[in-house]
Amino acid sequence: MTFEELEQSVIAWSDARGIIANSDPKTQFVKAVSEMGELADAINKIQIDKISDGIGDVLVCLINVAHMLNMNLTDCLAYAYDEIKDRKGYLNSSGVFIKEQ
Repeated sequence: MTFEELEQSVIAWSDARGIIANSDPKTQFVKAVSEMGELADAINKIQIDKISDGIGDVLVCLINVAHMLNMNLTDCLAYAYDEIKDRKGYLNSSGVFIKEQ
């Protein structure tokens, strides 16, 4: 399946379970933050299966947020990439991104 097909499958799944009708972007964002916490725990414990599941769970929530706002993740990612693609810089050993001026 392509990403776009998976995205549509997630939306159909969410719609069939009342998530689209009975939720809103704020609620789905809070759910995504909760899933990020679970993902962080899995990363800290280096639990590969749980990391994969956690990333997927976050994406499901973000797909729902985007859909509820008449957007999609592909367009959002393209927008973000367009904003950063020409930035110059590097990540230092302390984890700080140093922008070139």
